Amino acid sequence: MTYSPYVPLVAAIGLEVVGTSLLQRSEQFTRLAPTVGMALCYLASFYLLSLSLRALPLGIAYAIWSALGIVLVALIGFFVFGQRLDLPAVIGLALIVLGVLVVNLFSRTVGH
Repeated sequence: MTYSPYVPLVAAIGLEVVGTSLLQRSEQFTRLAPTVGMALCYLASFYLLSLSLRALPLGIAYAIWSALGIVLVALIGFFVFGQRLDLPAVIGLALIVLGVLVVNLFSRTVGH
């Protein structure tokens, strides 16, 4: 069965975001459950990222994985942990998203 390489990539991003959120909850690895959950999420995330590399170039897959992870974690930080984002932070996050869109929509590196 053939599937889009974006399926495991999206799952990898989701697990990385959950893992990073658990990292915040682990309180510097002093709480066992969030620490174990974080480690499992990161391991599963990297495994799924590796599956997407069957079809996507490493640089492109990693750019999507890291950029979307950054933005989602920033949003979780804002909404869940009450961490504020100032205007330069919002502009920077928007530029990250714009960069990923440019690469995916206009680069010949990505197999369309």
